[in-house]
Amino acid sequence: MTSDATQSEAVTDETRTLRDLIGRAQVVLWDFDGPVCRLFAAHSAEKVANGLIDWLESQGLHGLLTEEERETVDPHVLLRAVDRRRPRSDLVLELEERLTQEELRAASSAWPTPYADPVIRTWTALGTRLAVTTNNSPRVVTRYLRGRGLSACFEPHIYGRTENLSLLKPHPHCLNRALSATGTAPADALMIGDTPSDCLAAREAGVPFLGYALHDRGRRRLRRAGAGPVLDSLEPVLHALRGVA
Repeated sequence: MTSDATQSEAVTDETRTLRDLIGRAQVVLWDFDGPVCRLFAAHSAEKVANGLIDWLESQGLHGLLTEEERETVDPHVLLRAVDRRRPRSDLVLELEERLTQEELRAASSAWPTPYADPVIRTWTALGTRLAVTTNNSPRVVTRYLRGRGLSACFEPHIYGRTENLSLLKPHPHCLNRALSATGTAPADALMIGDTPSDCLAAREAGVPFLGYALHDRGRRRLRRAGAGPVLDSLEPVLHALRGVA
């Protein structure tokens, strides 16, 4: 059984690590869906995936997906699967645009991640530059940020999905773009992400990583990917930033 003293030491170590990460970061690279907002909070990702599958099947492409892929609730899984079999084809371009349109619809009903807005504004006020590095469409990120009055905190540094889907995370392409555009060394940046692909992309780019996951399953997945620390709330980040200030 863990003693109160041991738990207190663990909390102190985590706080110290968090403050160190924040104190060294000249640029913070945010994943979008998760750390900034819950994009598909009201516009179900599962329904979006099913709609994409229905469209593929209406094109006579039922056999393009495996049974497991047809059961996915993640639209990005479908996009990657089709791109692997028809790389950079008109079919992939059409599917990607259909997903983008669904993401744009979802942006209007997305839920802000608790504490994300004040963390973003506080970091900006402290003079730290922010960027978005995401597998979502940059058009979607722009729409959401403008709706929240957060555009000035990030623009022009929004790096999202391109036509070349092989460059989606865990490929570090979007992180490298952000580092290059801001003239930042990897060690002087920090990425906040909620998936193993975020963690792997940060590791490949040489960027320190802070994990965020609301639920136990997500935190376990991040830890298995080698992330640490992993938070279940951005509130400690806000407190640490206020300590820095």
